Formats: sequence, C-alpha cells, structure tokens
Amino acid sequence: MFKIRTSKYRHVYCDAPKAEATHTGFRLSTVTGDQQYIKASTKYFSVALFGGGGQIYVGRHDRPGRFQPGHTPTLHGHSGAILDFEWNPFDESMLATASEDTTIKLWSIPNDWEPIDEKGMSKSGSDITDSLVDLVGHSKKVNLLRFHPTASNVLMSTSSDYTVKIWDVETATDLSTFREMQDLCQDIVWDYKGDQYATSCKDKAVRFVDARTATLTGKIEQAHDGVKGVKVLYMGESGKVLTTGHSRQSGREVKIWDLSNLSKPIAVEKIDNAAGVLMPMYDVDTNVIYLCGKGDGNIRTCEFEDKEPYFHKLNDGFRSTTALKGVCMVPKRGLDIMGCESARLLKVTNEAGVQPLSFYVPRKSDAFQEDIFPETASAMPAHTAEEWMSGSSKAPETISLNPMVARQNGGAGAPKKKFSTVSSLTAELKEANKRIKYLEGKLAAAGISCD
Repeated sequence: MFKIRTSKYRHVYCDAPKAEATHTGFRLSTVTGDQQYIKASTKYFSVALFGGGGQIYVGRHDRPGRFQPGHTPTLHGHSGAILDFEWNPFDESMLATASEDTTIKLWSIPNDWEPIDEKGMSKSGSDITDSLVDLVGHSKKVNLLRFHPTASNVLMSTSSDYTVKIWDVETATDLSTFREMQDLCQDIVWDYKGDQYATSCKDKAVRFVDARTATLTGKIEQAHDGVKGVKVLYMGESGKVLTTGHSRQSGREVKIWDLSNLSKPIAVEKIDNAAGVLMPMYDVDTNVIYLCGKGDGNIRTCEFEDKEPYFHKLNDGFRSTTALKGVCMVPKRGLDIMGCESARLLKVTNEAGVQPLSFYVPRKSDAFQEDIFPETASAMPAHTAEEWMSGSSKAPETISLNPMVARQNGGAGAPKKKFSTVSSLTAELKEANKRIKYLEGKLAAAGISCD
C-alpha cells in the first residue's frame, strides 16, 4: 500500500495519550449513521449523549476529566435525538445541531463555559437550553451538517427527505435546495472555496453540485462497488477528489478522481479487508491524509501529491487496540505549534471516552518551524453570505502560525462581527422604541415639542 519517498512529514508520530489527558465517563448516544460522532473548534469539542431531548456535551480541550451525569452541565433543546453537529469555523463558540425532529438549531457557548475545572472535576452549572436560531425546512430527520469554508454564517444540511439545503443562518432562510438525490446521503463536503459541494449516496453515486444554483455539474455513477458507506474529500485546489469505500470483494480502498474527467479514477489504492467505513481526514496545509476506520484501532497516514503515484506512505501513524467510534480534526490554530504538533485528532470510543491524538514532526530546534507550518485558514471569513450568493469566489483568509507574528498583529486580528438574529434584532428594536417613548415623555414634561 502506497509508495515511500523523502518528506518533511515522513517520520510524523503519535504516542498513546496519557490517562490524565482524556475525557471520560460518557454514555454516548446510540444513534447510528454516517456522522463522525465528534466535532471540534479551536477551544471546544462536542459529543452526543444517551438520553431524551438530544443532549450534547461540550467540553474544553484544556479541561480533561470525567463527565458525571447530573452534575456536569450539557446542551439540550431538541425534541428528538441529535444526529450531527458542526462548529462554525469563524466563531469557535457557535455550534449547529441537526436532529431527528427535522430541525437545525444554532447555539452560542458562553465564554466562561467550564463544565470541568482545572483538577478534572465536574462543576455544577446551568444547562444550555435556549438556541440562537431554529432552521425549519426539511420534512424528515436532518442527518449531516457542514459550515461553509469561506463565507460567514452559511450552513449546508442534508436530510432523509433526499435534499441538500444551503442556509443563511443569520436570517434563518434557505438559499438553495438540491433535490436530485435518489437515496440517503452518506457524506456532504464543500470544495476549497465553497463554490460547489459533493454528495455521496447509498445509490453509490457521487454528485457535484453548484452550491448557489443547486444544479448538478458532474457525477460519478458508481464510485465504489461495495455496499458500505462512501466518504468524499476535495484535495485542496488541485482539481482532484478522493473517495473511500469498499470493493466488490468487500476490501477497503481509496480512489483519486480528476474533476475534469470523472469517467474513471486516476489512482486506486487497496487498504485492507476490514468492514468499517473509512473516514479520511485531510490537512490541506501539509497534504497529509489520516485514514481512520470505524471499529479500527489504528490510524494510517499518507501524503498526497498532485502527480503519479499520488499517495506516499508516511510513518505507521497511530496503533491501538481500542476500537474507534468517531473522529474529528482540531483546527490548526488550536495546536501546540512550538511543540511541532502538526495535527491533532480527537478519537471517541465507547470504552475510553475522548482521546486527543497529537501527531508530531520530530525537530530538535525550539524555534518556529516555518517549513512544516505554512499559513493556515484564519478565523475571519473571506466574504459575507450575501456577497457569496452574488457570485463572490474567494479562497480562505490565511494567517501565520508563528506566535511572534500573531503577537505583532495583535492576536486574532480584526474583531468578529456581532451575530444578529431576527429575535435579537426584534428585542433590540423593542428596547429602542421603549427608550424613545421614555425620552419623548421627558421632553413633553419639559414643554419641549418632539415635532
């Protein structure tokens, strides 16, 4: 499997996490599907819990410890089980949740949110039950969510009603709806700029869709012959797409497709004969792919190159006997850059809880390693939802990961625009009218006309 070559990331390694660095004690949700079961922002991570009302635990990366039911605050507000959730890439405290009750809710996590204290003990606190926005439009349960990679407050969702919707969450309106799927969607993913997206379905087809007009632009009729789930990744701006699935003989495989000719793959790599669905994680900054299989203990690493043979094997990645239930990648801005941490995956298991898996590039110098840490996507959107819908096409805004440069630039950069909703604007207008009436009364009492 894969070819070996010289690379800066050739010897990337990951040690087993220490017990005191893990998050434990969860009774995870028993819902099944094609979701990742865990998602993360630079500051928080979230997992769905067992129980009524669709409970979510929101933990902090820097507060490992044990979850204690009844004592640790959670987020809940749906009337059905939560199937997927997603963190806003431009607001580390905003979480979107999708539920069996057919709705999508947006939540804001308080800045002082600390469900577990510095000693790893659960803290008493209030649950989060009031959502910012409710998105209503799907007729059946909502299965998957993805935020737009460059436009602010744009969210994509797919449902058991066989549609994909694009939402402006600030105005709580749907911008476009794709209705040409013939079966349940197994994966949805934006391209690098967010101009189009890809869907994989149980009918084995991968469809490429213009996100603004919801029109089909391309299609792979049968990405993989097996009946297991298919996952999709855009390989940055290379014009290539990666899919993972099973062969007719039930072997797991990875394929690379050229968007200019989708008639057949340009590369096929056989992985093994395991049954679990492969969930690929891709670091677009370094071109490193992390292959994680549901039910697997091991995580494979390889490097993508936009020419034959396309795949190059790296170190053995991570080996474990604990089966993986779900996995996600922490945004690059949340890593230990000066410690040469090139990636961090959060692995969730039924037995061991949430384990942070840190991948390091071995370097002896204590200085910032510019060659292994190129500029990465920032927390600032490239354009607004309105600009994007009007045709604006931009790559993600980038920042340097050098801590010295970040300090010289004043930290995170420009302040974020306040998130406004219809309900919040209505409340502000009500308060403003109340204030105006009060001031008019004061003027009238003083004999001053308001005309």
